[in-house]
Amino acid sequence: MTEPTDAHVPGPRPPGGDRRRSKVAVVGAGAVGSTLAYACLVRGAAREVVLYDVDRARVEAEALDIAHGVAFTPMGTVDGSDDVEICRDADVVAITAGAKQKPGQSRLDLAGATIGIMRDLVPRLVAVAPEATVVMVANPVDVVTYAGLQISGLPATRFFGSGTVLDSSRLRYLVARECGVAVQNVHAYIAGEHGDSEVPLWSSAVIGAVPLLEWGRRTGAEGVLDRAVRERITEEVVSSAYRIIEGKGATNYAIGLAVTRIIEAVLRDERSILPVSTRLEDYLGISGVCLSVPCIVGKDGVLRRLEPDVSDDELAALRRSAEKVRAVSAQFGF
Repeated sequence: MTEPTDAHVPGPRPPGGDRRRSKVAVVGAGAVGSTLAYACLVRGAAREVVLYDVDRARVEAEALDIAHGVAFTPMGTVDGSDDVEICRDADVVAITAGAKQKPGQSRLDLAGATIGIMRDLVPRLVAVAPEATVVMVANPVDVVTYAGLQISGLPATRFFGSGTVLDSSRLRYLVARECGVAVQNVHAYIAGEHGDSEVPLWSSAVIGAVPLLEWGRRTGAEGVLDRAVRERITEEVVSSAYRIIEGKGATNYAIGLAVTRIIEAVLRDERSILPVSTRLEDYLGISGVCLSVPCIVGKDGVLRRLEPDVSDDELAALRRSAEKVRAVSAQFGF
């Protein structure tokens, strides 16, 4: 038997060498963008994370600070630059750059300034990463997603907003706290605008296998989730961002985790159901606007929009939310 030569002996495989290369480009190195890049590395969402921002000193410093901790994260790299070329061939582009929301200012108040940024930014990103799935994070996310989609020329499946993924997480957290159960066992969605007119879909919500609206009666805890409690929870979900911005200037940790969750669903082709903001056409009678609804999200972006059971009041509220967002979009020619 002939002994194999050195040329035929395989060398040692690098750690993680059989994993598909994946690249996430985060646009904007402010509080949200840098936290998102950090969350992506910590959770191992992608093998390569890059930060792009026009502020060279800031973006390089943020990337370097994160890079110094990669010894304690799953296999991955991070880099930062003020050259858009760093985003080339990204699998996912997450846009956090935009006008900063100030205390007392609504998300819709930011529309004009942020859309102006997108008119210049989006075409340059599409030029270097034409096959990427784009996740809009900048506020007002529904209006900016609708404008950015038209500016980009990309299919609506591959250009959508982070929407109410964070709002739904806030809702689940509050319901779980009220009922004394794990957050992971609460399945409930916020739909509509990511903002003041958002709509909790109580009718389709469940805790474990129990309809949320039946929780009190079936568990012998009458009043736990009655109308007054649900209204209080809704108000807290809507106002929580304002409270955080007033206290520390920005929301960043939870949105960083929420967007990382969306990115994971895309890169891993999970087909997870997430309430992202996507262009609607004849969805429960709503068309020509980007709003958050439960969607199946995978490697090709938004694969399907799901229509949950909604009450008459919830449907009316969704349509009012759509009109509000559509009116703002129209002000800027979209």
